[in-house]
Amino acid sequence: MSMKSDIEIAQEAKLESIVDVAGKIGIAPDDLELYGKYKAKISDEYMGRIQKNPDGKLILVTAINPTPAGEGKTTTSVGLGQAFGKLGLRSLIALREPSLGPCFGIKGGAAGGGYAQVVPMEDLNLHFTGDFHAITSANNLLAAILDNHIQQGNELGIDTRQIVWKRCLDMNDRVLRNIVVGLGAKADGVVREDHFVITVASEIMAILCLASDLKDLKERLGRIIVAYNGKGEPVTASDLKAVGAMAALLKDAMKPNLIQTLEHTPALVHGGPFANIAHGCNSVRATKAALKMADYVVTEAGFGADLGAEKFFDIKCRMAGLKPDAVVLVATIRALKYNGGIAKEKLSVENLQALQTGIVNLEKHIENLHKYGVPIVVTLNSFVTDTAEEIAFVERFCQERNCAFAISQVWEKGGEGGIELASKVLETLEHKKSHFRVLYEDSLSLQEKIETIADQIYGAGGVTYSAAALKQLQNLEKLGFGKLPVCMAKTQYSLSDDPTLLGRPVGFQMNVREVYVSAGAGFVVVLTGAVMTMPGLPKKPAAYLIDVEEDGKITGLF
Repeated sequence: MSMKSDIEIAQEAKLESIVDVAGKIGIAPDDLELYGKYKAKISDEYMGRIQKNPDGKLILVTAINPTPAGEGKTTTSVGLGQAFGKLGLRSLIALREPSLGPCFGIKGGAAGGGYAQVVPMEDLNLHFTGDFHAITSANNLLAAILDNHIQQGNELGIDTRQIVWKRCLDMNDRVLRNIVVGLGAKADGVVREDHFVITVASEIMAILCLASDLKDLKERLGRIIVAYNGKGEPVTASDLKAVGAMAALLKDAMKPNLIQTLEHTPALVHGGPFANIAHGCNSVRATKAALKMADYVVTEAGFGADLGAEKFFDIKCRMAGLKPDAVVLVATIRALKYNGGIAKEKLSVENLQALQTGIVNLEKHIENLHKYGVPIVVTLNSFVTDTAEEIAFVERFCQERNCAFAISQVWEKGGEGGIELASKVLETLEHKKSHFRVLYEDSLSLQEKIETIADQIYGAGGVTYSAAALKQLQNLEKLGFGKLPVCMAKTQYSLSDDPTLLGRPVGFQMNVREVYVSAGAGFVVVLTGAVMTMPGLPKKPAAYLIDVEEDGKITGLF
């Protein structure tokens, strides 16, 4: 029997009205702002009323470094939430919104898979409720106001060679990485070099995801540094009087979105910074609201634990005062064998030698997570090609390292296939207390923070800096940004900054090429290796396969 594709499963599902889904967690129809029958935003009034509720338990789902074999992190998050529902527990899933760019590129959407998906998946992967369009508009409004200010006499004395604000677009479009604007007549603006980033890398995405309310949003927007003046002093969005209009565009985007899983478990899907070039977590508002609405909240952070989990702990939890109760670390036997040097075509064949070689990647992520003081459950996302011997080897390996272990079959069986995992998580929450702590103190210098992460999390032998990066670090310390956490932009495919180094590389040098501050978001971005803030399309983009039938049904999204 051939397995149906994700989109076929999603389109055959019988969805419940979002009003009924909301009712399960006590949200009245009046507290919803409906976007059709199956999507809604949650009102600010409701968000205010639940503040006095006690917090539920927060469970983070993360993974080993991603491989072409796929680990199924979102699938596991959705399946675990469904499994809690099957056990009769009040649970909520808090996820990121997918970016349009990868949908038409190479990676596909991000709504889970198999029988563990959030739906309607086509809406979620395409325009959803318009949050990303609002972020794109606010970002580009600021860019337009900045260029207009220069054209109209440049009262703030902006140095046009020191403009750091970039335009954005939620599309993989490599030709926009480096462009020239202002060509034409005198009235067409000042000629200068400009750049685009993908919307999920915009600082406004990070701000939306870290802001606690509208007041905080406006304060953060005001702090955005758009350029420097002739004396090298920062010029902000507040100086350009852009904050009110940007906030007006973002007003609705600040409200968390409610949808459902295939089994009608409620899911808050809100915000979506990438984890390789940004901080990789859904919004603080959605996570905090979920904790007030349910007893068990499952959230995820992007890519491997070296990126997503590190930023979840060191940026999101630090800023929002969140204290995770447990971590689920997702691995697959196929991905572990891939880390052991086996070609993608041969991953289905039993190979204990490759498994032993590649499991060092899992080992490093376990060691890293232990540093944060949060109890760990390792779950193997199961494939039919996994053998009993391979599974037994991984289970023994985890237990020797003080981690609970469970097989997850949620892709194939939905919530039912996640009951073993849910039971292990509940057992862990009951018997092991979380002693959560961040990796580094605010008081360390930016360079010390970078080197702590490189040493403790990546296993680097040292860090090298370009001359420009050293100057930028010095300047940021001088401007008073030294106390901020750092957001490392690094390849997701390796613990190092070289995507080809699999397993557990040691002794390598991390190379920092550029450093800049996201003053509104409240962190310093550190670019390493060749990581891109505007991806390109592959030779045969996924867009070639996407179509709409005459009845309006979308095909080929997966």
